[in-house]
Amino acid sequence: MRKRKNLFCMLLVVLLVFSLLAGCGSPAEEDAVEEVSEETITEPSEEEVVITVAAGAVGQELELTQLAAEMYMDDNPNVIVNVLDTPDLAQDRLGLYLQFFEAQSAEVDIYQIDVIWPGDLEEHFVDLYEYGADAVVEDHFPAIVENNTVNGRLVAIPWFTDAGLLYYRTDLLEKYDFAPPETWEELVEQAQTIQQGERDEGNQDFVGYVWQGDAYEGLTCNALEWIASNNGGTIISPEGVITVNNENAAEIIDMAATWVGTISPEGVTGMAEEDARAIWQGGNAAFMRNWPYAYSLGQEDDSAVKDIFDVSPLPAGTNGEPAATLGGWQLAVSKYSENPDVAADVALFMASYDMQKMRAVDGSLNPTIMDLYEDEDVLEAAPFFGSLYDVFINAVARPSTASAPNYNAVSTAFFRAVHNVLNGNTDAATALEELELDLQDITGFDIE
Repeated sequence: MRKRKNLFCMLLVVLLVFSLLAGCGSPAEEDAVEEVSEETITEPSEEEVVITVAAGAVGQELELTQLAAEMYMDDNPNVIVNVLDTPDLAQDRLGLYLQFFEAQSAEVDIYQIDVIWPGDLEEHFVDLYEYGADAVVEDHFPAIVENNTVNGRLVAIPWFTDAGLLYYRTDLLEKYDFAPPETWEELVEQAQTIQQGERDEGNQDFVGYVWQGDAYEGLTCNALEWIASNNGGTIISPEGVITVNNENAAEIIDMAATWVGTISPEGVTGMAEEDARAIWQGGNAAFMRNWPYAYSLGQEDDSAVKDIFDVSPLPAGTNGEPAATLGGWQLAVSKYSENPDVAADVALFMASYDMQKMRAVDGSLNPTIMDLYEDEDVLEAAPFFGSLYDVFINAVARPSTASAPNYNAVSTAFFRAVHNVLNGNTDAATALEELELDLQDITGFDIE
């Protein structure tokens, strides 16, 4: 009972802080901070252990996490697993988590953390090797396990992975006699042609291409894909050298800026994943960049694009090869938890083969367990898991390890610089020159 009351007190304080900050924030940031419903909190008895999981709600994430919690409780009647709905935007979710960490709060036991956070947040989590993870860790992609291992400690168990994909309308490509675009130039040409053709036929809301252009972590993912696809390298190399200021990077960012207001709506610079998906799933876009989760949602009965779309690798630049940013989420157990052994058991259950299979089949959430990419049920529900397997295992990592514990500041400086170019406030060469100096101040690293 005490834990439930404390949880609501903590949440009220956190939400009050966010509401005060929202007065000087953008509308997108205000919208991203979501209320936590009292209905999601279950009343425990004195004998029961309560475990609270802070989870995401993009697409079907929250629903699938709640289902896993119910399945765990069916097998463990003395444990109550509550699922806490957290903001969609990564930086807003991180801000909420930091409030709990600063207070060393025991109210949240398990945190869903981004693939880029282990290095920055590892001090707040237990070593899952001490709670049985060594028995299952070899089932997961080694690169993700390595990402989640800090100073020999496994601070999070891989839960699902991600890589950016290009969604395209199969019916419209056939109608206009196109094959899926392999370069950004081809995408622009096709998007312009299809957009104009559909508008001429009466759909004035139709656009060629939607993506994530708001000033947040999603823009870092999009822009890193552009740069890597044009042989522009990354933001900071694994060796700790700032490499982002180069001609190939500037060229492709300037190109992306020309999409705004032409093949993409003016409002794309305020779009996150769900904004882009709403336009796409409503049947009003020829192409979309998004994560795999949008696939199963696009095939639902109320989707305007059901059975008339497919996915492919993102296009390449004129100087490079296709590239997709590595995404994904992990489950970490708070070192402030009053029941870390039970919390670890819940986390390992949620990341198990059966639970990852359920999430893959029902939500198109990419497993981190390698054997699931050969599972017949998974491949039937999401065929692209097999055909685009190389995209997922070769995805481009963000420089979270190289820049730890400063990755959040590095990414913020990067996406703000790119956002300024997209909004027409400056050109890419100027923005990247200023950015490398900002990154040097943040990290102390050398410039290439």
